[in-house]
Amino acid sequence: MEQTIKILIYIHAFFGGIGLITGIGSVAVKKGGKLHKRMGKLFSIGMLTSSIISLIICWMPNHQNIFLFLIGLFTIYLVISGNRALAFKHKLKADLTDKIISGSILLFSVIMILLGIYCQLNNITNGILFIFFGGFGFYMSYKDFIFFKKLSEINKIWLSKHIGKMVGALIASITAYIVAGLGIGSVIAWITPSILGTFYIIYWNRKIEPKTKTESIHQI
Repeated sequence: MEQTIKILIYIHAFFGGIGLITGIGSVAVKKGGKLHKRMGKLFSIGMLTSSIISLIICWMPNHQNIFLFLIGLFTIYLVISGNRALAFKHKLKADLTDKIISGSILLFSVIMILLGIYCQLNNITNGILFIFFGGFGFYMSYKDFIFFKKLSEINKIWLSKHIGKMVGALIASITAYIVAGLGIGSVIAWITPSILGTFYIIYWNRKIEPKTKTESIHQI
């Protein structure tokens, strides 16, 4: 069994590496170009495969880890939701799948927050991480439903949603590399990439904001 788990960990790390490299590449190249789209597809494949395998590993003997399991689900949500955001360039209504995806992560985020509070009250290590990532997931999924409700008014922010979710997934990849690859498991190591990534998302949102306001009617 342990040999099987080791193989799964290697496969998980391999696809995670693909996600990390192509994710950084997609950020570096011109947005919307062919290379960006190709790297984005490889990034999505790498992150989804790596995350799905991590969900399996987290329930195997001697490797149970509810926190990493929930982070894996969160990463899957970010990748799928980030890709689906592109469809809102042309559609003005969220379908059932969109709502199920966002509703599921909203539920898991609440679970993470409750687990974090429990850990903090019982002096269990790293309980703050559950609260931090649970709060982050709750905020993003809550914003999803606001977006769905006001599509006819703010539909152009599909680009902002896409950037936010995909950069969020890249943050997860970078965090995994720091924690698992480099073996740095401190709270600072877990949180710092998210903080820096948030600033990057804010930068891009401000960069596209003028275009969003002036061209929303013509491009949708």
